[in-house]
Amino acid sequence: MGDEVEVEKIQTEEVSATREQDQDDLIHELMEIIESVSSFGEYRRTQRKESFNLVRRMKLVAPLLEEMKELKDPISDAAYAQLCSLVKAFIAARRLLRCCHDGSKIYLALESEAVMGRFRTVYEMINQALDGIPYEELGISDEVKEQVELMSLQLRRAKRRTDTQDMELAMDLMVVLSKEDERNADEAILERLAKNLELQTLSNLRAETMAIKKLIKERNGQSAESTEVIVDLLNKFKKIAGIEDSTGLGDVSLPKYLEKCPSLMIPNDFLCPITLEIMMDPVIVASGQTYEKRSIQKWLEAGHRTCPKTRQNLTHLSLAPNYALRNLIHQWCEKNKIELLKRDADRDPDAECRTEDIPSLVGDLSSIHLDVQRKAVKKIRMLSKENPDNRVSIAKNGGVSALVSLLSYPDSKIQEHTVTALLNLSIDEGNKQAIAGEGAIPMIIEILKNGTVEAKENSAAALFSLSMVDENKVLIGNQNGIPPLVDLLQNGTIRGKKDAATALFNLILNNRNKTRAIDAGIMTALGKLTDDKNLGMVDEALSIFLLLSSHPDGRKAVGQRPFIETLVRLIKEGTPKNKECAISVLLELGSHESSFVLTAIDCGLYVYVCEIEQGGTSRGQRKAKAFLQLMRQCQQIQLAKSRNNQAL
Repeated sequence: MGDEVEVEKIQTEEVSATREQDQDDLIHELMEIIESVSSFGEYRRTQRKESFNLVRRMKLVAPLLEEMKELKDPISDAAYAQLCSLVKAFIAARRLLRCCHDGSKIYLALESEAVMGRFRTVYEMINQALDGIPYEELGISDEVKEQVELMSLQLRRAKRRTDTQDMELAMDLMVVLSKEDERNADEAILERLAKNLELQTLSNLRAETMAIKKLIKERNGQSAESTEVIVDLLNKFKKIAGIEDSTGLGDVSLPKYLEKCPSLMIPNDFLCPITLEIMMDPVIVASGQTYEKRSIQKWLEAGHRTCPKTRQNLTHLSLAPNYALRNLIHQWCEKNKIELLKRDADRDPDAECRTEDIPSLVGDLSSIHLDVQRKAVKKIRMLSKENPDNRVSIAKNGGVSALVSLLSYPDSKIQEHTVTALLNLSIDEGNKQAIAGEGAIPMIIEILKNGTVEAKENSAAALFSLSMVDENKVLIGNQNGIPPLVDLLQNGTIRGKKDAATALFNLILNNRNKTRAIDAGIMTALGKLTDDKNLGMVDEALSIFLLLSSHPDGRKAVGQRPFIETLVRLIKEGTPKNKECAISVLLELGSHESSFVLTAIDCGLYVYVCEIEQGGTSRGQRKAKAFLQLMRQCQQIQLAKSRNNQAL
């Protein structure tokens, strides 16, 4: 019996010794995690604020850990368990912050709601770990205890807060992903998306490509539809930046030479900045940068006179073979048993479209011969569609003023080509102000009223592009551009309705334009869009309703029961996205006037919101919870009023 007691005593001492060591290791690991996340620096735009807030709050735990480091005695099992939980929470936080630091920017924008869900989970894990720490037992100072408790309170508030989604970014993504036709107007949205996501430079796009490849590997064939959307957007951003994508990333395939060794890390210097493929025939341009010969030749033949990577003007167009790099690439390929496939030279079917230079075409816009003008404006339209350098060149050669002078020309075809060319030119940020400065906006609005079907559509798209400049939002509103857009939204073709919706969304970010749109009858037009499922524009309509609901005139114009009944129907029968948007509108309306909430309850909304809270999308669940809370507040206020009336 005594031997058994002795054995048990020895085992207890061994466990205690192990615990002492583990305790120090846990505290050290937590301190290392705080130090590592503090060194991350910048984060992706879509999660930047949230990431910095999380890091700041994690740093507030450091004083607690410093005091625990000084403890001489082993901590209790309860304290040890909470410390282990805190390590798990911090590891999850570090993993999330790393994703927001170097993960795919496109993924983080598209899945922003899911990522916010991960932040809330981390907040919950940290709170649970900190709430259970026995501060009195550990002898933690009151100052440190108060600091940690304040941080826990901040985390709980962050977990409950309302939607922080970037409305402009969300709308741009929705428009780009819902467009069925490839049109020049899309480029304006893509340009803004690329700018907002910081995916304009070659180095950023290369890093994004690598991040997406890593994401694809981690997904291991799952979420194929989402992956396809991400890759498609990446390829569109590359096209805008003038990058030739011959790797076939669109079908998520690896280059032939990596099929047998997909995990092989290729030195960055071996990759052409344009194609992101291993260079077979590297050449040096005037800026000192090296490119694959075939790719840089195609760039120069397209009329570019700048270095694709640095954007410097090239003093000459000579290409010098980079023999040293070519030898290094060949040696590396031999060592890793990689066989590069010879690539066929690409043909350029549009080369004939570039036979006439831009200055002469701009001159022909002022010709006294109608046929010459028609041909010139058509070619200008084509050239302005092709790449950013052409748009800049056309403007520098006086193309903007020449085109604006043609807007009032009575020939419908010239009008159509001209407004479309100006749409293309407006994709360039500098051209937006130049076009408005030449007095184009009133004439574009006139074509929007009286032009051909295509001219009206492209006029709406042009106004959308120009309205990205805040001054132009005001100018378009002052020039009475809102009513014809509302008319197009109500009576145009499907493409016209979509162009009008996009332009109106952008314009009513300005408060005065909200009133103008309401006076022009936008509520009726939006109501028709929400009733017609075949148009596929319910989400666009609800997004505009959401903006208008923040304005007193908007809340007054929506009326009461008929509109609320429509929202309840969409929450009951619509797509997951319809439900999210409809609840968002109701939440905005109800936060200003409780009568909207009470009407929704009367229409039987409660059961449908409960369903979304239990099984909806991440964003839908958050909206449903917020609305249920608002619903309870409104019912309590109504009950209190009823009791007061009875008492009187």
